Amino acid sequence: MARHPLIYFSRHGQTDWNVSRRIQGQIERDINEQGRAEADRNGCKLKELIGNEDGFAFVASPLRRTRETMERIRMAMGLESAAYTTDPLLMELNFGDWQGFTETEIAVEAPESIAARLADKWNFLPPGAKAESYAMLACRIRYWVESVSQKTVCVTHGGCLRSIFYLYGGLSEDEAANVFIPQDRILRFEYGVLTWF
Repeated sequence: MARHPLIYFSRHGQTDWNVSRRIQGQIERDINEQGRAEADRNGCKLKELIGNEDGFAFVASPLRRTRETMERIRMAMGLESAAYTTDPLLMELNFGDWQGFTETEIAVEAPESIAARLADKWNFLPPGAKAESYAMLACRIRYWVESVSQKTVCVTHGGCLRSIFYLYGGLSEDEAANVFIPQDRILRFEYGVLTWF
C-alpha cells in the first residue's frame, strides 16, 4: 500500500438542509448554529491532536459551508482564520437536477429513479449535465489524496468522506454509499488506517 502523509478530515458543520434532508450537492448553503458549534468542537479537538500546526497544510472545499467550518476550526486552534487554500476536487458530489430537492419530492415525480438509486446507490447517476455518481466522485477524491505531499487538515463533505472509506477503509460500494459521516468528529488517515476522534 502506498504511504500517504497524515491527513485529518472534518466534514462541514450542519446546515438547515442537512436537518430537512434536502439534497445540497454543490449548491451553496451556510452552516447553522449547531454546525458552528460542531466546527468549534472539531477545532478544539484538532488542537489537542496536533498541537503546534507547523508542517500542516490546511485545505477545504471551496463551498461556503466548508470554508466557514475551516475558518472556525482554525480560530478554535488559535490560528489566523483565512490562512488556508481551497481545492475544487474536494467539492461534494454533484447531484445534478436533484440538488435542492428531498428524496420524497423526487419520488413523486420520478419514483423509478429513486428505485434505481436504491438498487445501486454507488453507481447511480442522477439526471443533469454535471451530475456525478459516487464512483465518479471517488475517482477525483483518489486523485486528490494521491496528490497530497505533506501533513494536511482537510474540510470536505459527507460524500467525499464516503469515498475515503471506500478507497482506503475497506468498505464495499454499498457500505460506503450508506455509511454515516458525523459532522462533529475528526477522521484521521494515517498509515492506511482511518480513526474517528
